[in-house]
Amino acid sequence: MQKIDTRRPTVPPAITRMPITFSDLHVTMSAMPSPRHDTLVKLFHDRPQLVVEILRDLMGEDLPCTPLIQIEKATFNTRNSDDIEADLVLTLGPPQSLTHAVIVEIQQDKSKEPRQLARYAASLWLMLKCDVTVLVISADQGVADHYAQPIDTGLAGYRFQARALGPDGIPAITDPQQAAERLDLAAMSVMVHGLSRKVVEAFAIALADTRDEHAPKYYEYAYSMAAPEIRRLMEEIMTSTDWPVYSPFAREHYGRGLEEGHNKGKAEGRTAGKAEEAARSVLLVLTARGFDIPEDTRARIISCTDLDQLETWLTCAATTQNLHDLFN
Repeated sequence: MQKIDTRRPTVPPAITRMPITFSDLHVTMSAMPSPRHDTLVKLFHDRPQLVVEILRDLMGEDLPCTPLIQIEKATFNTRNSDDIEADLVLTLGPPQSLTHAVIVEIQQDKSKEPRQLARYAASLWLMLKCDVTVLVISADQGVADHYAQPIDTGLAGYRFQARALGPDGIPAITDPQQAAERLDLAAMSVMVHGLSRKVVEAFAIALADTRDEHAPKYYEYAYSMAAPEIRRLMEEIMTSTDWPVYSPFAREHYGRGLEEGHNKGKAEGRTAGKAEEAARSVLLVLTARGFDIPEDTRARIISCTDLDQLETWLTCAATTQNLHDLFN
């Protein structure tokens, strides 16, 4: 398996800036986005540094070392004002002196004209006056290979080549510890290598063991991106074992492996999930208001499964002046 650099730089939350408008750019509309396309875009949007890690660690791209990574709302505009957007545009470095930009395109097929990617790069380079990389991601290796070819733009001296990542470049992560360290990349591994039971099991174990506060969404990402046969394997693992409840899908199926044909497990799973979310909301409100929450208080809130009680605590948490009053 390909070695992965698991070191993560400390990165501040992504900064969403005003739209970038590309003028006089003729484009061809492709097929409607799929759940896989939309989920990949959301995955990168939620953690934009993953794009940098893929380019740097998996593909050897020489990118500037900076903790500042911004998300740009990149709107492309034709002469007839028909707006479309690139899937994702990131910039590296402080806004007043950007050092690099990355355009991310999720491709399901070969319908997009390769020269269009060259136009995207050239337009963004002219606007931001910094180097630009185009990263194409596809679950089909043939599609990735298609967009990895050098492009003759027709403009003398401008020969463009995108960086393309397909299944061959995404590691098959079968080590639960490694999956826990890179849940985002592990979700992509399930997408393209999920027919291997070891890959899915490593991902599920990682979700159960990790303390990453963002872990609940990664199962949903993986399930949304996976092909039907991989989803069936994920369902089999979730319904035959005692995995924690991490997603609407998991909550729906939780407990069915223990009491097949009964609805009790589903109801308990949904209730447990709602109680967990409510308890987390109470803690978030108290933390946001500046309370230092003792461990015994935190444990009392987390262990509560009474939804009515949790709702009462949540209401009080928004107005209480001290923690003692919260429980009175």
